[in-house]
Amino acid sequence: MQLLWNMITDFIQTYKNTISGKYDSKRVMGQGGGKADLSGGAKIKMSFYNLYSEFEGYRACSEYNDMHIQKAI
Repeated sequence: MQLLWNMITDFIQTYKNTISGKYDSKRVMGQGGGKADLSGGAKIKMSFYNLYSEFEGYRACSEYNDMHIQKAI
């Protein structure tokens, strides 16, 4: 029963690490010990950073003052 519990716990932790994009030494070892590719949440996070990096510092309402916003509301 303890062995089964440890296997399930290990599987869940690996799954959570994959989704969140955390480094997992077990995955690196399984790929020949080389540098592991990004996986799971890390790929998604990197895609968003690349997609929205061109909009850094952009303000959608910079040309409107409080009076314009109040009128629209």
